[in-house]
Amino acid sequence: MADDSTAWLDKARKQVGSSDLGPVSEQTGRVEEISDGVAMISGLRNVRLDELLRFEKGQFGFAQVLDADEIGCVLLDADTDIEAGDTVRGTGDVVRVPVGEALLGRVVDPLGRPLDGKGPVENSEMMPIERAAPSIIDRDLVTEPVQTGLLVVDALFALGRGQRELIIGDHSTGKTTLAVDAIISQKHSDIICIYIAVGQKTSSVRRAIDALQAGAAFDRCIVMVAGSASSPGLQWIAPYAGFTMAEYFRDKGQHVLVVIDDLSKHAATHREIALLTRQSPGREAYPGDVFYIHARLLERAAKMSKAHGGGSLTALPIAETDAGNLSAYIPTNLISITDGQIVLDSKLFHEGQKPAVDVGLSVSRVGGKTQAPILRDAAKSLRLDYAQFLEMEMFTRFGGMPDDRVRQQLTRGTRIRAILRQGQHVPMRLVDEVALVLAVQSGLLDTISPEAVAGFREKLPQALDTDAKPAVDAIAISATMDDAQKDMLMAAIKGLALSLAPPAKPAKAAP
Repeated sequence: MADDSTAWLDKARKQVGSSDLGPVSEQTGRVEEISDGVAMISGLRNVRLDELLRFEKGQFGFAQVLDADEIGCVLLDADTDIEAGDTVRGTGDVVRVPVGEALLGRVVDPLGRPLDGKGPVENSEMMPIERAAPSIIDRDLVTEPVQTGLLVVDALFALGRGQRELIIGDHSTGKTTLAVDAIISQKHSDIICIYIAVGQKTSSVRRAIDALQAGAAFDRCIVMVAGSASSPGLQWIAPYAGFTMAEYFRDKGQHVLVVIDDLSKHAATHREIALLTRQSPGREAYPGDVFYIHARLLERAAKMSKAHGGGSLTALPIAETDAGNLSAYIPTNLISITDGQIVLDSKLFHEGQKPAVDVGLSVSRVGGKTQAPILRDAAKSLRLDYAQFLEMEMFTRFGGMPDDRVRQQLTRGTRIRAILRQGQHVPMRLVDEVALVLAVQSGLLDTISPEAVAGFREKLPQALDTDAKPAVDAIAISATMDDAQKDMLMAAIKGLALSLAPPAKPAKAAP
């Protein structure tokens, strides 16, 4: 008994000796009002902007608005157990999320909590969701391509590592599908992909996850979900948390592609929070800082210099328009922030031209500098030819009789439109894209009906692997080809085109 008492006494002395017995000052506040995921708090005079606050029953939120008498706190947990009068304490820290390789292959919420039922996420490092964008001197030129596997994008609006390219269009025009296809296309690349769902329906998020698990290298993907049923706070921090997870890999010299689906709903969440915290509304009831919240987010996308690891963070934000109105407040903000936009048109979508990319309104401000050289050489006049075809097609609809030259351009244009049509979740290899462009630019598809071009596209990969294997391997390794390999590629394309062309009609015998 004496030995037990001695052991207990020694242990107690060690605990007391290691304890800080100095005075402790703690400031507490009180919930004055709670509604719709926002709490108004009094008493915390020393709280800083964006500081993490802990409520009496364990919930968390962050300080969004600092007024003279009250603090507007955005909740990160459900507000069902929070009541007026509950105590609130400041943590002295900002919102942080877990980062690292343990997140790869997981579906998580914006705080890194698992949503896939695979157990807790093992992490060793936490980083703040708000981080400064890299300075200009720390960046490098955007010159390396990101192959999306979509011919209309890779051939006409090339995407580069470190670029910010906006995907914009009306509801249900294929915006998410285009972004998911870009992720699936990275299956055999060194790019890590992060898909962030903000305010999306559960069914839409489920379809995107199923497509990524079926077609992408899901063990190199992170899916972050802040759906429409999530609290406004989680939806608000989701893009920032996703970028922080991406920056962990970028700062290690790796390459990351981030899709934010979508920033229109994020802006609506920001407006909701601003109105609940009594901030002054401005244009379309958005607060005055709605441009800044997206600018400071997308500025974090960058290609880093070799001195800083040479990694890259490429952003594909998505925005939704109403009736194709690109001049609305949020679309114009995002267009001015990003390095170009891919505009999806509802009319093209309903006509069956998918991806429904409007070639006239879409643009990449980086352009051919990021395009694979082999594809740039093959498609150097493709966009001009297609634009001229669209203009001529419009005029010839009035019943004019085109001459042979115009008729030839119309024939070529319909084949270009046919090769730009592509099914969902079937991204193409670079060699297949090059072969398709060479086939249409050389006139080999002019003898094939536009309806038969889909069959040509379907049989093309096998034909190239069989008849032009050395050229296929060379392009896969170096993204270049010499004249001999180009001749081999053209021979395989010509053989396939001849096999699909209708048989020539026999000449009539002379009388």
